[in-house]
Amino acid sequence: MSERTRLAAMTKTELQALARDRSVAGRSRMTKAALIDALAGTGPDVDDEPSTTVRVRSVQEVVGNGSQTGSARTRRQALAARIAPFFDESRTCPWTSVEGFPCALPAIAGQNSCALHGGIDIFDISLPITGKLGTDTWPTLLRHLLISSYDVDPIGLDPIVAEVVWHIANALYFEYFRVDVEGIEHVPESGPAIVVGNHGGAALPYDALMLTASIANEMPVPRRLRVIATEIFNMLPWVSHIYRKAGGAYASPGDVAHLLSHGRLVGVFPEGEKGFMKPFSDAYQVQRFGRGGFLSHADQHQAPVVPVAIVGSEEVHPAVGVSKTLAKLVRLVLPEQRIEQVAVVLNPIPLPVRWRIRFLAPLQPENPAGIEDPLKTLERTEEVRTSIQAALDEMVGTRGSAF
Repeated sequence: MSERTRLAAMTKTELQALARDRSVAGRSRMTKAALIDALAGTGPDVDDEPSTTVRVRSVQEVVGNGSQTGSARTRRQALAARIAPFFDESRTCPWTSVEGFPCALPAIAGQNSCALHGGIDIFDISLPITGKLGTDTWPTLLRHLLISSYDVDPIGLDPIVAEVVWHIANALYFEYFRVDVEGIEHVPESGPAIVVGNHGGAALPYDALMLTASIANEMPVPRRLRVIATEIFNMLPWVSHIYRKAGGAYASPGDVAHLLSHGRLVGVFPEGEKGFMKPFSDAYQVQRFGRGGFLSHADQHQAPVVPVAIVGSEEVHPAVGVSKTLAKLVRLVLPEQRIEQVAVVLNPIPLPVRWRIRFLAPLQPENPAGIEDPLKTLERTEEVRTSIQAALDEMVGTRGSAF
């Protein structure tokens, strides 16, 4: 087990305590990633002799520039190789249920417990509890789901349900949509942040699923993205239940504040229904971002805002038009919905388009005193929107065929 892997499994508080013991200069201002670099011997402020470490590489580093140079099988193997060092397969978690059922899951490297029973912050770090990904792990996941031997977070995330969804998402991510990711280094490896993307899809929010999968699959330390959704995902029977368990959250100040105050990654699509339901003639034209509520949350919790441009979602179910009549029918069934128009799509099966996801340089939080300037907030909101639009224009202009 490498020194870097052992450090990555520790909390930021534990890393700061270790840095204090080793007299690492500037430790109080370091992010978790910087602390790991310093303590592992790669940072400039380490007084001890550097130790030999094995650097955990992302999928992009292993296979090149994503789907353009690596097959789905190669990329899956690279992901498995990146995940493996986080686990110590020689030890199992000692937890036993009151009925006498042993846990038997692999322990996290450097810890005594598995991911499910306290070895890591499972609500922030996205690691498969069995140590690997694949449908062959589902019997084990079902066993622990039935035993109910673990906690869910206060707003509903069930790590086992989220892992099953991760497996399903990867079938789309690697084989079907062949997602290529750029700029993953802009997503912070620890602490709160808001990831802001353009919205599209017309039928189903594939962009939210692929964005979540990209962060879990490509980051050196995989993290969970908690995507904020509108009312419909929290009102439909079964859908609302599964959405919460898979890691989704409701578009309410309470949910967002809870996530950011606990150092989570939050995903938002400020275009809302205007972006999701737009006709194909307006594809990749980013709509208005509202009044910038996400920036107010970012400032309040001192969280950076990471813009992201997503290409591919608009062609999955291209909308031939929009209907206000259908929207009225939806509001008859669900009167609380604010939907004004519904996209009309012709293909029931999603088209196998190639996706590109580009994370842009983050905007750092401002206004630490909490005194809002509405005009300044609108200006910063437009800055985020235009940065995404510029990236989309360049990506669409250079990608060639959508397939």
